[in-house]
Order: sequence, then structure tokens, then C-alpha cells
Amino acid sequence: MLHIKSIRLLFLALLCVLMSACISSQSSKKTVSDKEKAALNLQLGRRYLEMNMLKAAKDKLEDAVDLDEGNAGVYNALGVLHERLHQYEIAGEKYKKAIKLDEDDSTIQNNYGRFLCERGDSQLGLVLLKNALNKPLNKRKWFAYTNIGRCELRLGNQELAESNFRQALQENNIYSPVLFEMQKISYQTKKYMSSRAFLQRYLAVAKHTPKTLWYAIQTEQALGNSQLSEKYREQLLTLFPISKEAQQLKKATK
Repeated sequence: MLHIKSIRLLFLALLCVLMSACISSQSSKKTVSDKEKAALNLQLGRRYLEMNMLKAAKDKLEDAVDLDEGNAGVYNALGVLHERLHQYEIAGEKYKKAIKLDEDDSTIQNNYGRFLCERGDSQLGLVLLKNALNKPLNKRKWFAYTNIGRCELRLGNQELAESNFRQALQENNIYSPVLFEMQKISYQTKKYMSSRAFLQRYLAVAKHTPKTLWYAIQTEQALGNSQLSEKYREQLLTLFPISKEAQQLKKATK
């Protein structure tokens, strides 16, 4: 983990150096446009977001807005940022601005559609997600399928949700968030062997979370495998002792 973080920090440092070098080297020939500067700030802001360095991301994205107020990608990234900061009203405003600037961007439609579903506006959210799905240039349709599935789950449409999750796996069979969703649905529909299989696929590409461990415990109990259930129980209490799932487990065993 430390090695990966070091590589990311080195990447950012090099990008900053290249950005400065680019501006200085071209100053004698031509002035770098504000749009080009905004694009570089947007790239840095996105990288900081990926690393959860929210203050640094905010600074770079606000610089990008100042330089290019018509860049839809900047407002989309600001929407993500303010979601992370739990500033949902501001996040919604940024997504609306991004959509207004570019109605055909599937990434923006996917993000805003997901956001609306999570905030309770499932009708408009699903419209945007399905629009994103149908964009010819959308090369990552599994994001939209997954978000549509989650939106349908919130509406109580489990069969539709499962259908969309399976479509997502056809597009990308190692996408861990949808593998977890299928683990959960399989358990809830009493398909315990399937739940175990989806967990195994999940663990091939990602690490346990409190939720995956919770459903793993319940699944193995249902299958009568007390030894494996206890193993998952110990992992949950050891790795995530303050999680909601761990607290539920402690209450259940009192």
C-alpha cells in the first residue's frame, strides 16, 4: 500500500514539474491558454480525488473553474468532491451545471443519475442512467448497469436489479462492487452456494469489507458450515471492530 501511495505521489510531483516546465518552455513561443491550464488542473484534481486528498483536489478544481467556466468535466469532478464532503446540495448544483454544459457526456449522466437515485429522485436518476447506458461512446457500461441495479433495489425491484447486475458482469466480470451486490442478493434469495461463489470471485479482485464479511457469516451459517462462519466472524471483529456490522454481531451474541 505504501509503495503504491509513493508511486502516486511521485506521479503527481512529476505532473506538477511537467506542468511548470510546459508553461515556462512555451512562454517564449506562445502563451499557454487558460483552457489548457484548466485541463491540467482538472487532471491533478482528479488524481487528488482518487487519493482522497480532498483539500488539494478542491484547490485544483476551483483553479480550473476560474480558468475555464465552460468545462463540464470540472463541474462533474466538483460534484464528486462535494459528495465526498457530504455537501449534497452543492454537489447537486455542480452536477446540474455539468449536465447543462454537456448533455451527451455519459460519465456525467452516470454520476448525476447515481446521485439522484441515492438522494431519492429515482425517476429522473434512472432516466439519466439509461441515457448514459445508450451512449454509443460509452465504453464502460458496467458502471451504468450497476447504478441502475442499485436504483431498482431502492425501488424494491429485485428481479430488475439482478438482471442489471448480471448485464454489468457481462461487460466486466471482475467489477468488485457488482460481485458484492450479487453475493448479497444470492444470500437474500436463499441461493447460498451462489452467494459463496460470488464472494470467492469478489475476493479474487478485492479485499473483504464489513459487508462482505457479514453476508459471508450468514451464508456459511445457513449452509451449516460453523467453522468457516466462525472464521469470518473473527475476521470481522478483528479487521473492522468499530463497523456497524461488528456492532450488530456483538449484540447478537450477547
